Amino acid sequence: MSQSLARNAIHLIFSTKNRQPLILPAVRDELFNYLGGILKAINCPPIRVGGVADHVHLLFTLSKTITLAKAVEEVKKESSKWAKGKVNPKFYWQTGYGAFSVSASQEDAVAAYIDNQEKHHEKRTFQEEFREFLRKHRVEFNEEYVWD
Repeated sequence: MSQSLARNAIHLIFSTKNRQPLILPAVRDELFNYLGGILKAINCPPIRVGGVADHVHLLFTLSKTITLAKAVEEVKKESSKWAKGKVNPKFYWQTGYGAFSVSASQEDAVAAYIDNQEKHHEKRTFQEEFREFLRKHRVEFNEEYVWD
């Protein structure tokens, strides 16, 4: 009997369109729970979901049967529909995203990082944080196209 075994933890980051601060504290937990529910529904178990007013961080295990692009598409599409009714009728996510692999040994540190988003963003903007992630993970990018 043969098995295909894999466990790929992903740290996914994306913002609201034009970094609009629409994710207010009153709806934040509900949105994070909804995002986690979408991940569960597509067989990508959430490890941690969090964020602040203008962006979210999702740490999850990517299913063996879905591509990363499809997982992101489903999460953004379904949560955007929900947010238009619960958060703001003009709610949209940015077109792009950042997705970074996370080794098992670093999952707890990434989860703690997500839990402490409010504190991190007392000192730096989403753009500064995102650029740092891109550099740290050696992702080449064109500043002109990152912020759509």
